[in-house]
Amino acid sequence: MQHAFDEHLATNRYYDRNFQAEAAKILPGEYCVSDRGMLLVTVLGSCVAACIRDVDSGIGGMNHFMLPDEGGRDTVGTSARYGTYAMEVLINHLLKMGARRNRMEAKVFGGGAVLSSLSSSNVGVRNAEFVLDYLKTEKIPVVAKDLLDSYPRKVYYFPDSGRVLVKKLHRVHNDTLFSRERAYKDRLSVDKVEGDVELFV
Repeated sequence: MQHAFDEHLATNRYYDRNFQAEAAKILPGEYCVSDRGMLLVTVLGSCVAACIRDVDSGIGGMNHFMLPDEGGRDTVGTSARYGTYAMEVLINHLLKMGARRNRMEAKVFGGGAVLSSLSSSNVGVRNAEFVLDYLKTEKIPVVAKDLLDSYPRKVYYFPDSGRVLVKKLHRVHNDTLFSRERAYKDRLSVDKVEGDVELFV
């Protein structure tokens, strides 16, 4: 029986020696869910990550996304639809695994103004506001958050316990984070958001 799924999902798995746990690295546009002691790890610049779990069962997951920049046109429509899609894919997967909506809690991170090319359009702020508004609308309590500011973050999330460690990266030694977010942003501007996600209630 497979517990951590791989749909359009984080496929980068490794063993984290520091935490002595099986881990998944979540890149921009990916998410991962787990119902057994896995560690979910991501590095965020302007993107946001929502860490959502069922507090009783420990079934939880994390996504990593940003809203497409519409360049001033149709900001509400496409942009919000993509954000909603990114959140619903994660929540629906948790529900399919047996999580209950009324037992969910969220912790949210990211939305930093770290890319000069993105900070002009306030993309970090828009991402942060979107994820908080979405969770408020869905009545999923946000029990912790570390949003905005000007530095990237590395987030370690343990869905079974809900524990999160956030490491603020004041100096990023290579350009990987920025090039990944830029490539993801470019991909979003050409990709169409396909369909709507059915909600399991």
